[in-house]
Amino acid sequence: MAAKWEPKNKNILITGAASGLGAAYAEALLKEGAQNIAVLDIDVKTGEDFVSKLNETYNNKAIFIKCDVSKEEDIKNSFNIVLNKFKRIDLLINNAGIMSDIESMWRLACDVNWQGLVSFTMKAVRHMRKDEGGEGGTIVNISSTAGLCKYTFLPIYGGSKGAVLHFSQSLARGPFYDNTGIRVITLCPGPTATKLMQGLDNRIVETSSMNQIKSLSDVQKIQSIPSAVAAMMKLLKEGDNGSVWLSANDKPVVELTEKINKHLDELEKLTLA
Repeated sequence: MAAKWEPKNKNILITGAASGLGAAYAEALLKEGAQNIAVLDIDVKTGEDFVSKLNETYNNKAIFIKCDVSKEEDIKNSFNIVLNKFKRIDLLINNAGIMSDIESMWRLACDVNWQGLVSFTMKAVRHMRKDEGGEGGTIVNISSTAGLCKYTFLPIYGGSKGAVLHFSQSLARGPFYDNTGIRVITLCPGPTATKLMQGLDNRIVETSSMNQIKSLSDVQKIQSIPSAVAAMMKLLKEGDNGSVWLSANDKPVVELTEKINKHLDELEKLTLA
């Protein structure tokens, strides 16, 4: 990167930001001087209450927009509302997610975790790209340790998060940054102390996997929200286009880009052999 990125004077859109990590990212960015924050979420009451509190502290720099990330019309309308209000979007954080593999939920979860994220990303690329009159920008797509590991009790969720990782790296490859001025960065958080981790036993494929959940909890602790926020701020300020970052176990964020690229390059060579 030519220069270190800073939140100051940036216009930011965050999905799934009424509570949990999305809300924590929004507040952290405002604390460091963000110009405007658009909080998108399906939970109207929580979102409006959160934005009201933000505006008391940060001089009316936040707006709330109801958005169901599983619905293309909502995505289109929300993105346009933010553009009309802010005139420019500098940072998109695709944070909205559903962790559920049960039969009644997995299609909706995939729409939110994967298709909605793709739709927001491509709209942001079209708006930001310098080779088509934009000013560049940053897109952070939230994958997961479930996109890196084989968790048999959440194969659908893990599959959607693996897709996010591959999509983001594929999009960012080659001359993408040189042509567009857009960084696409992926964050893979481990289990974090948000509502997403509550009642997990009711959202897995089969109850026989509960022993694996217990063993996962023994190996991988549930990290604090501040730990995940610190990871986000570091990758925003220092991350190169195409980089992948791991935030887990309340440890400092780790960049995985070199390891993942080495693995994928080896596989690509095999496909061409």
